[in-house]
Amino acid sequence: MGVCLRYVNDRETARDLLQDGFVKVFTCMDSYQGSGSFEGWMRKIFVNCALEYLRKSDVLREATDLDNTAELAQPNSSAISDLSAADLMNLVRELPVGFRTVFNMFAIEGYSHKEISEILHITESTSRSQYTRAKQLLQRKINALF
Repeated sequence: MGVCLRYVNDRETARDLLQDGFVKVFTCMDSYQGSGSFEGWMRKIFVNCALEYLRKSDVLREATDLDNTAELAQPNSSAISDLSAADLMNLVRELPVGFRTVFNMFAIEGYSHKEISEILHITESTSRSQYTRAKQLLQRKINALF
């Protein structure tokens, strides 16, 4: 549920994605080959369910070029250290859908911008700019808290 909530902000939609994910887990169980952890295999299914939903919703239609983004300010390290992981995840959930999706995929799931561009059918520069803008917005939100 936590993975689904990171991609969609609505609990009902996250529950639907969770259910769809479990259906896929159980129907594709024979495709798990034992290479890597079972948990990781399942996690990828839930991420893919969420991404499929977001792709159908066309969440990244308003893209910004990387050239149009402002310079990142240096984060306040004491503010970040005073922030709990739960608080940080709540701030991530408040990001606009496109920013949140790319941020989750790049910073948390470990996808490259090239992989993100292929999965979401966007350009690599759009992926980079969405990630940069997500970091900027998170930094402003964190600095506003402290």
